[in-house]
Amino acid sequence: MAAKRIVVKIGSSSLTNTHGEIDQQQLEDHVHALALLHQNNMEVILVSSGAIAAGFKQLGYSSRPVTQKGKQAAAAVGQGLLIQTYMEKLKEYNITAAQILLTRSDFSDQGRYRNAYATMEELLERRVIPIINENDTIAIDELTFGDNDMLSALVGGLIHADHLILLTDINGIYDKNPTRHPDATRYDHLMKLSTELIAQTDATGSKVGTGGMKSKLMAAKMASSVGIPVFIGRGYGKEKLAAILDGKGDGTYIDSERKAHLPANKQWISLHSDLDGRVVIDEGAEKALMYHGSSLLSPGITAVEGYFVKGDVVEVYGKSALLGRGQVKCSSEELDAVMKLRESDYIHAVPTIEVIHRDKWVSFETMKGELS
Repeated sequence: MAAKRIVVKIGSSSLTNTHGEIDQQQLEDHVHALALLHQNNMEVILVSSGAIAAGFKQLGYSSRPVTQKGKQAAAAVGQGLLIQTYMEKLKEYNITAAQILLTRSDFSDQGRYRNAYATMEELLERRVIPIINENDTIAIDELTFGDNDMLSALVGGLIHADHLILLTDINGIYDKNPTRHPDATRYDHLMKLSTELIAQTDATGSKVGTGGMKSKLMAAKMASSVGIPVFIGRGYGKEKLAAILDGKGDGTYIDSERKAHLPANKQWISLHSDLDGRVVIDEGAEKALMYHGSSLLSPGITAVEGYFVKGDVVEVYGKSALLGRGQVKCSSEELDAVMKLRESDYIHAVPTIEVIHRDKWVSFETMKGELS
């Protein structure tokens, strides 16, 4: 068990029974497995589904609600039940847990993104297990992660996890749906997830959850692209997580596509930031930016589109293609003014300003793994 910082995602199907209630035996099993990692001096982060699944029966629903207000009401009831149960069970192992509820806006806003990182780091330093879920009670469609698979991948990237474990009720990735094709073959190990494999995978989830295997592959692709190896599969017994980290898991192991983690600021730029405009650069600036590790300076700018201010993120284009995106150190108005001076017959000394520092730049070659 060489890994030190582990993100474990447990889905609704692994937490609840067929009636939508928390399965106490399964939850105790998960808690013991988490406690074993913690006792082995690992930093453990749990991303747990189950709030809606745990809460809908308490509201009188016979099955998982389909309306937005029904889901959010069920989450409001179920999240309290879920975190209370986790905390009580972990306390038996002298482990303190903390609840963190997130929405997309906590990632898209750079200040909140940094605060989320700082909070998790402080909790881990103090040997607390953060238990993370999407804030289903108030989230709207435009601000959701889609499912907790993707949330776990983004959290893993944020805190530079050493491993992401996606626990599910299927023992890994197959070349075709094993429930429909008895001759399906499981992939025990994948060096890389292809877009073809993701595209052909069934997106259907369970009766109590939102995600299917497709969402897990998309999350694994995201995690792998920022430097995190992933396991997708199932596990039984109190030593299942330790066995997974020892390479003995019942599922599929996926290698990281990067040798090192993508820095947090570049993750934010490439994955979470809103785009506020674009700039077009000449051939000389393109070579300096792409091949020589240089910052982008104003003399290389040939066109500016959109309105942006210092700190915003813009796309950068060469003559005919997208090169990447970066966080600007000046506004579009400042750039326009410099470009007008450059075109003037009366001004000979045109000031040079730094548009994007190289530490705030992410090339398309770096981004394409995350964006594909």
